[in-house]
Amino acid sequence: MIITFLIVFWGAGTALWVSSSAAQQVDSNADVLSIGGSVTEIIYALDQQHRLVARDTTSVFPPDATRLPDVGYMRALSAEGVLSVGPAMIIAEEGAGPPETIELLQAASIPFIEIPDAYNLEGIVAKIHAVGAALDVEDKAQALADQVATDFAQAEARANDYDGMPKKVLFILSTQGGRILASGTGTAADGIIRMAGAVNAVTAFEGYKPMTDEAISAAAPDVILMMDRTGDHNVPDSELFAMPAIIPTPAAENRAIIRMNGLYLLGFGPRTSEAILDLNLAIYGG
Repeated sequence: MIITFLIVFWGAGTALWVSSSAAQQVDSNADVLSIGGSVTEIIYALDQQHRLVARDTTSVFPPDATRLPDVGYMRALSAEGVLSVGPAMIIAEEGAGPPETIELLQAASIPFIEIPDAYNLEGIVAKIHAVGAALDVEDKAQALADQVATDFAQAEARANDYDGMPKKVLFILSTQGGRILASGTGTAADGIIRMAGAVNAVTAFEGYKPMTDEAISAAAPDVILMMDRTGDHNVPDSELFAMPAIIPTPAAENRAIIRMNGLYLLGFGPRTSEAILDLNLAIYGG
């Protein structure tokens, strides 16, 4: 089957899905390269995994996805690596790159479909519809989107059903070199913290930025949230709570730290409703 890609819009001006060329035609049974963990999860949730020829390094769920050839990290792709797996279509999360690689792939006439990211229910639903449209399985996408919306609403309602003041959570992306890189507003971390019934301890800036010791102490987080990492990006609890910026905080006093899988916590895909409940439970207890 041949489908023609157009630019479609979701809600008030948010692009639902985009192709590199609005007039380009693509075989809907093409071998697909999936770039981005949430995109790959959606493809599996739509039962279209048989279409996948390869994936990127962030695509680690479900575990079967890791058996596919890996073309590298989504923000540091090489044209050679991508072309080596012979994709007939690329479906990628927003932010895949670098730009020069994407330009080379588009020059090679490989349809490149970018899936916009947004850290809310509407964003997840838009992703599902976008991937479903690219794969020509709109009915399955609608069913999945409806189920995700129902689960999401129930999870948020449960997460916000509590008495007392919401806890302040500080998301730390890294502590390399003794400098704390933390989340402000407008990030996936900020979104999931709020959905889980807590508040972001940092609202003075957007995105991820390094913070001074004084700013961390002034934020006074009740809980520290981090991705469950290994290797150079990992910091043991003993080292974290010994950092001068952390010592004065309520989180250090109570040794309150939560570590969760990064894709599960920040992917904003089909499993986000579960992540909301798990994070809420970790913050407030059962």
